[in-house]
Amino acid sequence: MTLPREAVLKELELLPVWRRRATVAAVEPVVARAADVVPAVAAVMDETTPRVDVMMDQMQAPTVVDIPVEAYDASMPVEEAEFIPNEVLAKPDVDVPLGESRRAAIMQMDWEALRECVANCQSCALAETRTQTVFGVGDPNADWLLVGEAPGAEEDKRGEPFVGQAGKLLDNMLAAIQLKRGEKVYIANVLKCRPPENRDPHGEEVVKCDPFLKRQVELIRPKLIVAMGRFAAQSILNTDAAIGVLRGKLHDYHGVPVVVTYHPAYLLRNLPDKAKAWEDLCFARATMQQLQSTATPPSI
Repeated sequence: MTLPREAVLKELELLPVWRRRATVAAVEPVVARAADVVPAVAAVMDETTPRVDVMMDQMQAPTVVDIPVEAYDASMPVEEAEFIPNEVLAKPDVDVPLGESRRAAIMQMDWEALRECVANCQSCALAETRTQTVFGVGDPNADWLLVGEAPGAEEDKRGEPFVGQAGKLLDNMLAAIQLKRGEKVYIANVLKCRPPENRDPHGEEVVKCDPFLKRQVELIRPKLIVAMGRFAAQSILNTDAAIGVLRGKLHDYHGVPVVVTYHPAYLLRNLPDKAKAWEDLCFARATMQQLQSTATPPSI
């Protein structure tokens, strides 16, 4: 049988086709050489894979993106040329690559670029169900960074973390230690998108969002992080320890001290634990006073 070149390449997991920043004519010789092996591969597949015909009928040819000739520098050596997969070129608003290169790119962003990157993020399935991302709110030069788990329904609607009854309780907790939202305080979440039905975040979602929080910490350079709730504490500290074990101790997140306490939403359902949360706040305040008395800021 005769198989389309794209179908064979896809079956061999050689797709997507990568195009050099040049005219299509510049890469045609490479494509031609690859096409030379198609008949031989097709013969082997014909003998060993009876289901190939059905699979090929379900496959689609790869999308080819035309690249303007102005983007091509003929003097650039081949080994230094930049190659970009078709699916990235097809989404100009998503300018962050995948994997470690994605993390490295995020770590170089300034505040506005980071905010835009979060708003346009499509890295996990939460992008399909969110109303909008929840980047964070507060003083970008804050001493205090409060980190929760993920946006809830109201946060997803308004684009701001810790609103509603839990937000009011958090404001009261801050006022109890002479703090106010937006003044030397920044509030964020581990996840920037709401999980459907407020379910627990999945591991992949945490991995995709982790560089965003890490970069926020680098840009804010807080003196102290308060992790609110079991999930936030476990994610930030990379542990599965219970919140009762983590409370009352000073932890570390990339050089920044971390204090663990309960999430305000949990306290609304478990009023007796408000006394424990007050102990945590007093511990955090004492820690901050000690940190502010030192001249050297924490390194990240």
